[in-house]
Amino acid sequence: MNTRHDGLAKPQTKNMMGLVIGIAVIAALGGLLFGYDTGIIGVALLGLGRQFSMDDTTKQLVTGAIIFGALFGCLGTGPLSDRLGRRRMVIGVGVLFAIGSICSALSPSIGFLIASRFLLGLSAGSSTQIIPVYIAEVSPPAHRGKMVVLFQFMVVFGITVAYATGFALGDHWRWMFGLGVVPALILLGGMFFLPESPRWLLVKKRDQEALTTLERVRGNHDEAVAEVAEIRTVVLDEPEGRWRDLAKPWIRPAVIVGASISMFSQITGNNALIYYAPTILTKAGFSDKAAVLATGFSTLLVVIMTVIGSVLVDRIGRRTYLLWMIPGSIVALVVLGYLFEGQGPTTDTSRLLVVLCLGAYLMLNCGGFGVCIWLINSEVYPLFVRGKGAALGAFSHWSFDLIVTLTTLSLVTWLGATHTFWLYAAISVFSLVFIYYLVPETMGKSLEKIEHELRDRQFYPYQKKAAKAV
Repeated sequence: MNTRHDGLAKPQTKNMMGLVIGIAVIAALGGLLFGYDTGIIGVALLGLGRQFSMDDTTKQLVTGAIIFGALFGCLGTGPLSDRLGRRRMVIGVGVLFAIGSICSALSPSIGFLIASRFLLGLSAGSSTQIIPVYIAEVSPPAHRGKMVVLFQFMVVFGITVAYATGFALGDHWRWMFGLGVVPALILLGGMFFLPESPRWLLVKKRDQEALTTLERVRGNHDEAVAEVAEIRTVVLDEPEGRWRDLAKPWIRPAVIVGASISMFSQITGNNALIYYAPTILTKAGFSDKAAVLATGFSTLLVVIMTVIGSVLVDRIGRRTYLLWMIPGSIVALVVLGYLFEGQGPTTDTSRLLVVLCLGAYLMLNCGGFGVCIWLINSEVYPLFVRGKGAALGAFSHWSFDLIVTLTTLSLVTWLGATHTFWLYAAISVFSLVFIYYLVPETMGKSLEKIEHELRDRQFYPYQKKAAKAV
C-alpha cells in the first residue's frame, strides 16, 4: 500500500487547479459574510447610537451578540459536519446568514437587533468551523495553505467592504445590515454545484464517491487512488470520533496548539480595534467620517497583507510567517499607546501617526494570526475528530473574542487607551514565546502525514529536535 508519508503531491494540471480554486473561492464566500458582519457593526454603531439611546454597555451587547451566537454555532456544527457532511453545513451557513441579515435590517428595537445578530453569530461561528475544514480536505498539500487562507482573505475583504459600504451609506444602518443577504445568496447558489469532501466520504464508507471526487479535483486516476489509500491508513484506525477523544494524550498537542492560536488571535487585540476603532478615534477627536476612513484604510492594508501571507505560508511556512509578523505588531501597539498618553492625539501629525500605527498593527497582527488561525486549525487534528477539533478551535476563538468585545470599551475607560494598547502588546510577547516553542510546521505535508506525526509524538518542534538528536 502506498501511504506516501512524505506528504508531497504530484503537480496538477491548470484545469484541475482552476477547479480547486473555484471550489475554495465559492466556499470561502462564507468568510466574506463573516467579515462583512464583523466590520459593519463598527460603522453602524455610530448611526445606531444617534437613533437609540445606547451607553457603552449596550454597544458592547449589540456587538457581542454575534460572538455569543458564534459560540453555539461553532460547537454545534462540529458534530453535525461529521454526521451530515461538510457541504451540507456550508449550505446551512448561507441560509442562516441570509435570514439573520434580513432580520437585522428590519429590527424595530435594540432587543430585536441583538437577537438578530445572535442568529448571525450562529452562522458566523459555523463558518469558521466548517469552511476551512472543507477547503483543507479538498485541496492538495502543496497548495492547501493558500486555498484555506482564501477564507481569511474573504473575511478581511468583507470587513473592508463593510467599512466602504458604511462610509457610503452614512447613518442608513438598516441598508448596511440588509446588504449582507447578497453574498449569502451567491454562496448558496455556488455550493449546490460543489462536491462533498472526499475524506468525509471515506469515513462514511462511500469509497467510490470519494474516488470520483478526488479524480475530479486531482485530474489523475493514479494520484486519486494513491490518495484514497493514504487516507484509509487513518480512517481504518479510528472510524468514529467523540468529544472525549480530544482528551487522548496523543491528540492533546493538537488541541493545545489549535485552541491557543485561536486564543492569542483575540487577546492580542485585533478584533477589539476592528469593532471599536471608529468609537475610540471619535473620542480622540476624529470626525465620524475620518474615523471610518482611518479604520477602512487599516482593513485595506490587512487585505493586502492577507494576499501576501497566502503565498508566504506555502513558501516559508506557517510558524515562520507568524514569527516574522507578530514583533512588528508589538512595536505598533507600543507606539499607539504612547500617542494616546495625556490628552491623546491633538495635532494633525499625531493623528496621522495614529492612523499609520493602527494600520501597521492590524496589517501585521490580523495579517499574521488571521492568515494562520483557520489554516492551522484545519490541519492539526486527526481525521476522525477533525470536525470536533476545528469546532473546539473556533470555540476558543469566539470565547476570547466575546471576552475582548465585552471589555474593550470598559478597559479604555478604566485603564485609558494607552495602557489598554500596552496590555495587548504584553500579551503579544507571550504569544511569540508560545509560537516559538510549541507551534509545529505543517507546510507541504499531507493531512495524513501530520496525523502520523501526532501519533508518533513528533508534533511539537522540540519533539522533532529530540528525535533528530537520537
